[in-house]
Amino acid sequence: MIAVVVVAIDGPSGSGKSSTSRAVAEHFGWDYLDTGAMYRAATWLGLQHGVDLASGVPGRAEQVLDLLATTPLTVSTDPRHPQVRVGDTDVTAAIREPRISAAVSAVASLPEVREELIARQRAAIAAAHDGIVVEGRDITTVVAPDADVRILLVADPDARVARRAAELGSRVPGEQVADQVLRRDRDDSRVTAFTEAADGVTVIDSTDLPLPEVIAAVVDLVDRACHRRP
Repeated sequence: MIAVVVVAIDGPSGSGKSSTSRAVAEHFGWDYLDTGAMYRAATWLGLQHGVDLASGVPGRAEQVLDLLATTPLTVSTDPRHPQVRVGDTDVTAAIREPRISAAVSAVASLPEVREELIARQRAAIAAAHDGIVVEGRDITTVVAPDADVRILLVADPDARVARRAAELGSRVPGEQVADQVLRRDRDDSRVTAFTEAADGVTVIDSTDLPLPEVIAAVVDLVDRACHRRP
């Protein structure tokens, strides 16, 4: 039996890792896992139940863990239909709202919550059939350090802010977009090292590359890795 191919893609906000990861997964007919969506869903769940997620508030990790233990959190691994549900509620759109973006780093910084969600991410990888593309902040170093392909997708700050602004449109003022992108990277970098590539990780700079070229570069890396496998 051929082992499942695992592709791990890390990168800062606005680097293009979500669009690239979905496209690569769809190209190969594989599963796709957006680990950031899991942290966003946990954040949505905490806020819905009135958990004070501010830094230094005692018991916030325990409250989020209790909610995760009693409320199903489902992240689709179909790259064509990336849906996120919390209990019976479809939160696919809700977890992209500015209030979630502003609070998600507070949840992602809780070691106990990270441990729980990383265990779920590894379970999703183990459940994949032919292959899976997993994207996030710590996939190449923590979640799947033995992945067949490990990539850090980067871009300069101006490009990343412009992309996120285009994605959000007029829903969020430009200065808030810049704050969300750059502050999240700064906050998340205190918890996991995703700004520099670890040994064995390939860096792709998407600053001046159109998305199809980024996707093609990743597909090429995956093809070469698969040919090297016994």
